[in-house]
Amino acid sequence: MKESTSVAPVDGSTAAVRSALTEHRAPDRLVVARGLFTGPTTRVKDDLYAKIVRGRAHRERDVLHLEKGAKVETDTYFGRFPASYFQRWTSVAEVTVGFRHEAAGRTEVALRGSDSGGHSRVLATAKIDGSGTTQLSAKLDTYLDGGSMWVEFAAVDGALTVSELEWTVAAPSVIRPAAIAICTFNRADDCVETVSAIASDPTMLSSIDAVYVVDQGNDYVSDRARFTEVAETLGDKLVYLRQPNLGGAGGFTRGMYEVSAINEHANLILMDDDILCEPESILRMNAFENVTTEPTLVGAQMLYLMNPDHLHVSAEEADLTKLKAGRWAAGSRHDVNLLKKKQNKRVDAGYNAWWSCLIPAEVVAEIGLPLPMFFQWDDIEYGIRARSAGFVTVTLPGAGVWHADFHWKDRDDWAKYFSIRNSLIAAALHSEFDAKSLSKMMTREITQYLVSMQYGLAYTMIRGIEDFLEGPSILEDGGQAVLASIREERRRFPETVKHPPTKIPGIRNSDLVTRFAGYEPDKNKLDIVLAKRAAYQWIGRTQRGVANIPAAEAHWWHVSLFDTAVITDASQSGVRVRRRDKETARELTARTAKLMKRFREDASGAQREYRDALPRLASRENWARLYGQ
Repeated sequence: MKESTSVAPVDGSTAAVRSALTEHRAPDRLVVARGLFTGPTTRVKDDLYAKIVRGRAHRERDVLHLEKGAKVETDTYFGRFPASYFQRWTSVAEVTVGFRHEAAGRTEVALRGSDSGGHSRVLATAKIDGSGTTQLSAKLDTYLDGGSMWVEFAAVDGALTVSELEWTVAAPSVIRPAAIAICTFNRADDCVETVSAIASDPTMLSSIDAVYVVDQGNDYVSDRARFTEVAETLGDKLVYLRQPNLGGAGGFTRGMYEVSAINEHANLILMDDDILCEPESILRMNAFENVTTEPTLVGAQMLYLMNPDHLHVSAEEADLTKLKAGRWAAGSRHDVNLLKKKQNKRVDAGYNAWWSCLIPAEVVAEIGLPLPMFFQWDDIEYGIRARSAGFVTVTLPGAGVWHADFHWKDRDDWAKYFSIRNSLIAAALHSEFDAKSLSKMMTREITQYLVSMQYGLAYTMIRGIEDFLEGPSILEDGGQAVLASIREERRRFPETVKHPPTKIPGIRNSDLVTRFAGYEPDKNKLDIVLAKRAAYQWIGRTQRGVANIPAAEAHWWHVSLFDTAVITDASQSGVRVRRRDKETARELTARTAKLMKRFREDASGAQREYRDALPRLASRENWARLYGQ
């Protein structure tokens, strides 16, 4: 294992890693997906991989056993081949599925396909008996708007065992070098789990030339005994780096910085440290990139870690006019149970978050590195910038990782500072940036926080907008100083503190009365309702007593009816106490009015400054400075 305890590059990394990160000789056929029949852990249901339609069958990771009379299909999330995506974005014209079999009697196998509406049809069939291998092929010429392929096995006269199932396509002339980069900050155990998952799959690992672990914390991953064991498995492929905490932007960029310096035709796969990793997804993203018609950002879809059957969204885009990310791309599935519903339509992404995303080094050579935003919107801005330069993003179905469910994270957090500041930077760089419209929208949002008695959240948003107007200088240190300051500044607001539900300061359990929200106000009258709630909060025309409000009921138009509210934290691990504070509301209202006047006057100037500074901020020289090189 190569290790550095400073911000400098790893000594000797140019030896094994540089020699490995080169183009490789292509095989006769390229494996673009393997047939797996169970997940990487028992937390994941096997029906995401293969479904027993009738009879009795036993599923192992890469072996399927059917008893006489059983039928099993791979028309599942991980079992489907995304035909539409291959037809649209790659040079592949035909796909072959092959497998080994041990059949004690006649067995039927069918290759089936679907269209964008989910209607299925038979593409090819075979009857097999005894031991051997079987292949079925189909052309990729009728899937442009949507559709997938899968296999059905029916053990008619006797038992059947299937193994080594692979989906293969004609290989390109050469195979691109590939590396994985994981950044972590004091999640040593989570990081070790992810690296271990990578190391546990020798077939997938054989297509990966380097694994970078960028450790930005003080609870070092390298101190874990299991990491030492994993390092022995990875050998010269593992590069372990330590550096100051520069957030996700700085950690992921370090991987891009290192790999793109070695080979401008490499695939770099960025991965979060705290995901539940499906190694097969890495193989699929990497293989897909090798057959795309042009360098393409290839992302994995996010599945919910606490609800592993559920898909977060098929593909995402951003609405810069509203500073909103995570918008569902047209045709997307969202928060669906993958055991019940399937994604049949091809969905085109605007960007892919970096819980798992492959970025070709050609993109770095063309548009530079990410911005030193520290946290939030760094991946979104980079994806938008890449598309503006002609590089598309494909969020590939069947390539998925499990990530912490977003709705379990409370919005009243220091992260709001980076979210608003960085969304404004992205909008300034990549949109017309209508200051008047944005000021109205942001004023409305801050006012909603104020009437909800979320004074700390309103303050956090105000600070983010103020710092945006300071210009590109706020990004000079990569975000380290402001991270410390915004956390400290939020301490003055009592409602930002989470309390145990049985020890709420100044409130007895018997004082709590649960209050559920009624119907949401008419959308056309929300501004009128907001003005009314603000006036009532101002004059104290609020309901006395203590309202106990579940997280899902904590809408601004409901919470603002009360003088004191105990709100369940979104994490479900505690509560926040919100109390009406007229003086704080007065202070923040005045500050907001002053700020929005300044925003309307200075936004266009700030926009020019960020656009002028982009090449410098995204340069290797700037990041080398931040890395202390």
